[in-house]
Amino acid sequence: MLAASLVAVVVLMTVTALVSRRVGRVSVVDVTWGLGFVLIALVSAVLGDEPVRWLLLPMVAVWGLRLAWHIGRRQLAHPEEDPRYARMLGDGGFAAAVKRVFVVQGLAMWLVSLPVQVGAATGTKWPWLVYVGVVVWAVGLVFESVGDAQLTAYKKNPDRRPVMDEGLWGWTRHPNYFGDSCVWWGIWIVGGLAGGPLPALTILSPAVMAYFLVFASGARLLESSMMKRDGYPEYAERTSMFFPLPPRRRAS
Repeated sequence: MLAASLVAVVVLMTVTALVSRRVGRVSVVDVTWGLGFVLIALVSAVLGDEPVRWLLLPMVAVWGLRLAWHIGRRQLAHPEEDPRYARMLGDGGFAAAVKRVFVVQGLAMWLVSLPVQVGAATGTKWPWLVYVGVVVWAVGLVFESVGDAQLTAYKKNPDRRPVMDEGLWGWTRHPNYFGDSCVWWGIWIVGGLAGGPLPALTILSPAVMAYFLVFASGARLLESSMMKRDGYPEYAERTSMFFPLPPRRRAS
């Protein structure tokens, strides 16, 4: 199962790299990111033999398909390259994109999805943890989908303020990234922790996802440009970067 999932990821990222080269945008990989996890969950469900795989598949599919649809729609409306990837690659061209983006994200995708693959093969030892995992997953999905909807409504408002700081965005500067992290901690609880001590060792998977969301290609990289926007440094002073917290009072 692990080998079959890895082969599926290699094929998918190869196709994505070729599409990226043709359209001249590395950011198409963001659409593949969600779809790749769905593909791995589908392979695991087909090859696995434990009932929990039929819970893990819709958990991953709901998250991955929603994310791919949201990002794909945004890219159709704004077809230019994502500034994050432009800064990351510099003048390295397609070769740099293959090494720094497609290979790295493909391996990360396979590693983060280990709880899905392992859970489909080892089953559930502590069933009560499955309920806990579903709750954590649901919290994450709400944060991600509501945060994205609030940001979309903000961008459509012609009288909007310079910085979105309402709703979930008043509690965390990145509710969508926080939601992503919760989704994968929930999936790990269902497919990893609930399976017993050995499957629980896949804890590295949600930790890697959290690292990507905060440091590698997520919040930190995005904020390097957002800090140049009027009002954003002040927003950052009063609002938690990742974990939701009540907004701090403005300095008098």
